Amino acid sequence: MNHLLTVADAVATHARLHPHKIGARDSRRALTFAQWHDRATRLANGLRAQGLDKGDRVALLAYNCVEWMELYTALARAGLVAVPINFRLTAPEIAYIASHSEARAFIVQDELVERVAPIRAELAAIDAGGWIHFGAADGAQTPAGWQSYEALIAAASDLEPAVQVLPGDMSALMYTSGTTGKPKGAMRSHEGSTLIALATALEMRFTRDDTALLVMPMCHANSLYFSHTFTHLGATCVIDDRRSFDPEALLATLAREKVTFTSLVPTHYIMMLALPPAVKAQYDVSAVEKLMISSAPARRDTKLAILDFFRNGKLHELYGSTEAGWVTLLRPEEQLERLGTVGREWAGSGAIRLLDADGQEVPDGEVGELFSRTAYVFDGYWKNPEKTAEAFRGEWCSVGDMARRDADGYITLVDRKSNMIISGGENVYPSEVESILGAHPAIQDVAVIGVPHDKWGEAVEAVAVLHAGQPLDERELLDWCRSRMAGFKRPQAIRFVADADMPRTATGKILHRVLRDRLISLATQATQSTQTTQTAQTTEVARAPQTARVEA
Repeated sequence: MNHLLTVADAVATHARLHPHKIGARDSRRALTFAQWHDRATRLANGLRAQGLDKGDRVALLAYNCVEWMELYTALARAGLVAVPINFRLTAPEIAYIASHSEARAFIVQDELVERVAPIRAELAAIDAGGWIHFGAADGAQTPAGWQSYEALIAAASDLEPAVQVLPGDMSALMYTSGTTGKPKGAMRSHEGSTLIALATALEMRFTRDDTALLVMPMCHANSLYFSHTFTHLGATCVIDDRRSFDPEALLATLAREKVTFTSLVPTHYIMMLALPPAVKAQYDVSAVEKLMISSAPARRDTKLAILDFFRNGKLHELYGSTEAGWVTLLRPEEQLERLGTVGREWAGSGAIRLLDADGQEVPDGEVGELFSRTAYVFDGYWKNPEKTAEAFRGEWCSVGDMARRDADGYITLVDRKSNMIISGGENVYPSEVESILGAHPAIQDVAVIGVPHDKWGEAVEAVAVLHAGQPLDERELLDWCRSRMAGFKRPQAIRFVADADMPRTATGKILHRVLRDRLISLATQATQSTQTTQTAQTTEVARAPQTARVEA
């Protein structure tokens, strides 16, 4: 029989081998492998008793919590498909994913039930028994129209579900962050999930003695892939279940749980390292052996500060995607000598090709679209054959990223293909301009956007966040750019916003599409205001200030 261990099989194995070991925990409760296996098995049977069949999709909406570990395992055991939804989404965005995926059940954390209430009528595929909630305070009544997650588990059988799960069956339908349009559902198989877990364990040299702290959202591929890795090994996963990032609390957790690995974005590290020395000195993080940084470029000073603080930690930087999985890795010994690159291919990732518009490989040093061939690549986009066809050239997969490769095989990401600006016939790669702007000592974060322009087709504009206490105006920064980049790359305008107003995905990536929409809206409003003023008072011309705040 064609069979490959799923994450549910891995939990069952470790429930037999070391039943009393903690497999997963958050701040509220811990699960031994035996408890985890029992609850996941009962939940699988409880969901099947609601009329769900193999292959049915189940939408999941929750903050980070240990229940995610139960849910991914139970759905795998039942042959059901997890549809994790970002808890930061609005009700209409949630409705789109649940509807598009044709979810037949919806499991929601109690705090988010009100978010879902307005859209229930739109989700006709979910019958009365498919609305399940968890996390209510002790003694609280189950909301009307919902059934209790705990009651469902308690009433269900602990026997193995009568369903055969095969390697090629879909395990998860992961909706992309939608930085450039409507989110697409990436179909991930059990085989792909297991292979990426094994490849991660091999490349990163993880063992069953590791303890991982999962900070990134559990609805995101980063935490999904790393959680499966540690589950297959029989290691312990600690879920950071705070509602917002707290750098000191993170240090406290690293010290208390003797965490050996965590994966963070640059902003997390910057906030943590900015804590006063006396605060950082309170926490012993000597157990940390491996660190991952991803999702955005990290500066040299940030990496040096990470290595200085985590004296026993080795820093890794990865590039990958929900669709392709891990693609490249910048290994610890390469962090400073290959700064700015994302390394070379991940062990087991196959190979990388950089192709031009005609599908021909570009020479080293030139920009091409990055295609990878991985053993754990996704199976296409749900109900979207056109986008699936665009993502593949034969067995080679691309998510539209542009990159260049040097003679030693190191990859430098240039930009998302879809974010590329064409101004006056010249290609402008936002990440290149962002890198130059970001080198200014007053700049904390920056995004470069192409906005429509009557003459040039698109004009380059930037939206920047300043470090606290660092005054800087638009003219100073534009003058600073003048000697550092070609004229066609220089922003025509720079707008300053508060960090909280910079739109981001759950993993900290700036949403360029949202910023572009805001800038276009501001420009339209300014044009309309000017026209109105000119009509009423022809002697004056109203001009909107270029440093106007981009409202959230």
